[in-house]
This record gives sequence, structure tokens and C-alpha cells, in this order.
Amino acid sequence: MSSLGEVKENCGVFGLYSNDKVVKQIHLALHFLQHRGQQYCGIATSDGNKIKIQSHKGMVDQTFTREDFEELDGHFGIGHVSLNDRQPMTLHSKLGDFAICFNGNIANAGDLIPQFKKRGYSFWLDSQIELLAKIIAQEESFVEGIEAINKTIEGSYCILILTPDGIFAARDPLGFKPLILGSNGKDYAVSSESRALQNLELEIVRDVKPGEIVFIDGSGFKTLKHSAGKRTAHCAFEWAYTASVDSVIDGVSVDKARNNMGAMLAKKDSGKLKADIVAPVPNSGIGHAEGYHLESGVPLKSVFLLDRYGDRSYTQATQEERNNMAKKKLSVLKEAVKGKKIVLCDDSIVRGTQIREKVKELKKAGAKEVHVRIAVPPLMHPCRYGIATRNYDELIARKMSVEGICKYIEADSLVYNTLKDLFEAIGKNNNELCLYCWDGKAFEEKQKKITEPVNQP
Repeated sequence: MSSLGEVKENCGVFGLYSNDKVVKQIHLALHFLQHRGQQYCGIATSDGNKIKIQSHKGMVDQTFTREDFEELDGHFGIGHVSLNDRQPMTLHSKLGDFAICFNGNIANAGDLIPQFKKRGYSFWLDSQIELLAKIIAQEESFVEGIEAINKTIEGSYCILILTPDGIFAARDPLGFKPLILGSNGKDYAVSSESRALQNLELEIVRDVKPGEIVFIDGSGFKTLKHSAGKRTAHCAFEWAYTASVDSVIDGVSVDKARNNMGAMLAKKDSGKLKADIVAPVPNSGIGHAEGYHLESGVPLKSVFLLDRYGDRSYTQATQEERNNMAKKKLSVLKEAVKGKKIVLCDDSIVRGTQIREKVKELKKAGAKEVHVRIAVPPLMHPCRYGIATRNYDELIARKMSVEGICKYIEADSLVYNTLKDLFEAIGKNNNELCLYCWDGKAFEEKQKKITEPVNQP
């Protein structure tokens, strides 16, 4: 099995079918998904004959050019933003030409890629998207190819496949990652988050069901196959951190879920803590702090100025980049914190280094007390399904008790929500959410062996 330390996939996908050229709409949609991955971006379009593609390293708004827009002249296409690699990628195969992109993580890619190489396959970058493309291309149809992925991989995925006939969209049988359909009656789209649909003035039609394969063309959405699992395993971090607050994921408002998580924390403090203000660590702590404020009545106040040019520190590629971005994007509002007892809300603590610096900065600026409140339980396992937690050594909760973490980050108190709180806040139970970050229980069987002959596509 590949090392959990290699998990570093944070990304978003978007697909659109229209009667008009789609490149500018896909480009705009990727802008609204940029929070899911900020290192690479790409778009592929088709006019019904050829597939054209452009991908770049960097942010969507900073890298695509007028020449790219002119080149990508198709009326349907797919797009991708990523922390890890360039997507979409194109292949020439026995199934015809196609472009593919995905959101997720193939946990056993490190085992499968050598198996494919032994059978004559060549890889350019040993990337997960190459692996998925080759699994698909060895089959007799795209539907069979996607079904082969289900039988072969361990991990999570939402896949978009662009062909000269239309777009295939598929979600893994456990529904780890979100995938949502939208339309205005003449244009048909699929997106990692409803935010992109909303800002293109498309209405949510429904979520792609776990295990469903949907085909999108000028006639709309058509379900080609649906292999439902016995349960779902939606990523709880979508509501706690990853998704934008204006999105609705699997029928649950992200903003409402975060407010609920904050309210749970406030209930724990009721009658025990007298604070002057409650404040977020922006941006991810804002919804949690709002919920704490609404439940407790403690005044909500910003204590950090968020630099508008800063990126999400969590989705930077290295620890050094994460620390540098955290320093760049937040500065203390000194007059707001002097002499105050502050409740400071954030989504999670991974390594503890960044929240420690924020607590120290607040106290240096004159805060009387800083009480840290965290929306999710202590993280005990690095995600194998797509969040950018790299390895066990980075998880402070594996090394210290809550009391030890509190002392390390120099807070006056530290409280986490429990799993029960999380279920209630999101409105889903333990048989609907992935809890691997907390209980370490994987959903797949042990590595699946490739037993059928593999033909070079």
C-alpha cells in the first residue's frame, strides 16, 4: 500500500455542456472552486470532434490567457483545480480520444502502478490520474472502465471524462467527495460544489448519487449505472473546513453546519466561561465563531485582519509554505484584543504550530485570556481519502493529551467537539460520514489484485 505520507490531493472538478462556447464559464467556475486547490488548473473542451486542452501551474485567474480562450473553442468541456498535479489529461485509446480529471485519492496507487508497469504500461509521472485513465482505457466502454475502478482501487474519487459525445460524471460508491448536478434548462453542469453552479446562475438539480455514473449531453442528465453501497461515507471535513460556506453538500448547508458546530462548543461553555468576545481564525473559523456567538450571546468580534491576497495555508504544498502563508495572511487588531478574554474558534488542529502562533500573538497584543475552541474532535489518523494531512508524525493529538496540547499552544483552555456533536451539527449519523480521521477504520477490503489480463490501450 502506498504511504499515507504521500496523500496530498486537494482539488475540484467542473463540467459544462452548452450550445455556446463554454471555456469562459468553466474558467469562472474554477475561480469559484479555487479554494479546493491552488497550485494547478486546467480546462479541456470539445466541439464534438476534437478535444483541446490547456493546463497551467498557478491560480486560475493568473494563468489562463486570451489565446487559451480562443484555442478552447468547444461547446462542452471539463475543468480542474489542484494542489498536486496538472489535470485534465488526454488519452488516445481504443475507446477513442478522451480527457479525464478527478477529485480524490487512490490509497493503493503505490501498489497498482508497479503492477501495470509489469504488464507493459508506461507512465509519465506515476500520477493517480494516469492510473485511473489506464484502468478505464483497458475496458470495452467508459461505463465498464469506471466499474473497473471500483473493483481495483482503494480510496475515493469523483471523475469527469470528456469525450467527443459528451461528459461522463461518476462518484465512488461511498460518496466520499461531493459532486453536484446543476442546470438552467438549456445548459447542464456538474461541480464539486454548488457554489460554482450558483455563481453561474445554474440551479441545483441534485447530488450525483454514490456509485452513480451520469452522462451529460445536450439532452441533459442520464443515469447509465448506479451501484449503491450498503452505506455512505461522506467526508465530514467538507462541512467543517474544505467547502465554501455558500455551498450545499449532499443537501446540507455548509454555513448552517458550521454554525451548528460553533453552537455545540458554546453549549459546553454555558455557565462555565465568561468571555468578552468570541473571534474566528479566518476564514475557516468564521462560521464556527458565528455559531458560538448566536448560541451564547457573547459578542462576535474580529481580532485578525485577513490579507485579501493570502491563500489557504492548509492547502499549501509544504510545511514551510503553510507556515509562511499563515504569517502573511493574518495580522492582529491590537485595539480589539487589549484586556479581553477571548474565545478563539477554528475548524481543527493538525500540527498545532499555527494556532500556537496565533494565541501568542493575541497575548502579546494584550489579550487577558485566550480560550481555544475547535469544531472537530482531535485528529488521530492522516486522511487516506483526499485531505492534505500527510503522515502520523504531523498529528499533535497522537503525541499529546488535550491538556498537553492546551499547554503547548499556550491557551488558557482548549475544548474540542465530540463525534456525537459532529453528527448532530451536520445532521448525519456515523453510517453516513467517513470517520477515518478519528477512528482509523478504512472502508475497503485489503488491496484488490488484478487477475484479468491487462491489454495495452
